[in-house]
Amino acid sequence: MSIADISAPNAAAEVHRRRSLRFLNFAHFLDHFVILIFPTVVLGLEAVYRRSYGDLLALSTAAFTAFGLFALPCGWLADHWSRRNMMAIYFLGTGLSCIAVGLTQGFHTLAIALFAVGLFAAIYHPVGIPMVIDAAVNRGRTMAWNGVWGNVGVSVAAGLTAWITATFGWRSAFFIPGAVFLVTGMAYIALVPKDGAHHAPKVTAQDVTLDRKLLFAVIGLFMTLAMSSGLVFNALTITLPKIVDARIGHDLPLALVGALSTLVFLAGGAAQLSIGRAVERIQPHYLVAGVAMLQLIGVVWMTYATGWILLVSLAVAIAAIYAQVTVNDIVLARYTPPKWRGRIYALRFFIIFTSAGPAVWGIGKLYDRGGFNLVLLTTAIVAGIYALNSLAITFLVGGVEGRRARAAAVPAE
Repeated sequence: MSIADISAPNAAAEVHRRRSLRFLNFAHFLDHFVILIFPTVVLGLEAVYRRSYGDLLALSTAAFTAFGLFALPCGWLADHWSRRNMMAIYFLGTGLSCIAVGLTQGFHTLAIALFAVGLFAAIYHPVGIPMVIDAAVNRGRTMAWNGVWGNVGVSVAAGLTAWITATFGWRSAFFIPGAVFLVTGMAYIALVPKDGAHHAPKVTAQDVTLDRKLLFAVIGLFMTLAMSSGLVFNALTITLPKIVDARIGHDLPLALVGALSTLVFLAGGAAQLSIGRAVERIQPHYLVAGVAMLQLIGVVWMTYATGWILLVSLAVAIAAIYAQVTVNDIVLARYTPPKWRGRIYALRFFIIFTSAGPAVWGIGKLYDRGGFNLVLLTTAIVAGIYALNSLAITFLVGGVEGRRARAAAVPAE
């Protein structure tokens, strides 16, 4: 067999790997974009459905609930069937659901169609993130770029949806993304090869095998971490514009408040790229602890900051929050068996996304009792719990990494 015969299949595999990653990154953008369409569209639907803003916004609860709830069965199904086919269902199912929302005429059918959007959108995180991990050559950079694509989807959703609605009508705000989903899905089916019956990914040099007790301890700590990180993430991303408006002062116009909030969120995107490169130089379990402490410092700082210095404290907090998403994904992938990843990530994202409901409810109750001082103080306490969990994870896996390094240093006889 010639060198050309060997290199040709390897070259083809590399092309498929890169192509798959491009689809997965774009899918992450679409996933965060689509789930945030309705909260913007709803502003113009009160006259259409003759319902109050509160009644209409409540419809998005169905989508957000499905987005978190169905992460569990989607991860299980992908582990037992085919991740590639699940992604095809994600593209086509979400696209058809978006078009169904645009075609609805009644209040109840709108609720059902929005629920369907959340159901199919729930596929991406427990299925797409393990696929990104399996396809990555350099996990740090690959996971960081994937996270940035998702954050861009969050950042542009409101503005782009508002422009489409104002220019073409609210139904087009669902028709256009629906068409993008369908076209992308058909391209995905045509260009990404089938993976056949599901098979466990190969263990790589970036994976570390733990004994059963330690494995379950690490997974348990990560699930606790998911709850605290989800509460902090949702509390700050939901309230950030209001914090800017209330704490900076100067009676800022709404457009400037939005622009300043966007700049703060962009700091999070920069942090994700930085953490991807930091993983190449620093062991990831140390980064887990470092990012957790930085998040705690940022949240405590913003609790007491006012005026323009508040923006700096917010940037530190948001940068740490976005960085911990990436580094936690990397560490969880490193210490969990490849064949379990779909289910473990499904459970993690289920906890993170379903924490949005308690976060919103808690923000309202705390604000009514003590204003933003009480909201931010409570957030700082949760960030402290997150930091303690992170230190526990660092301590547990640090011993494993130490033994692994000592074993590698022993010369062969």
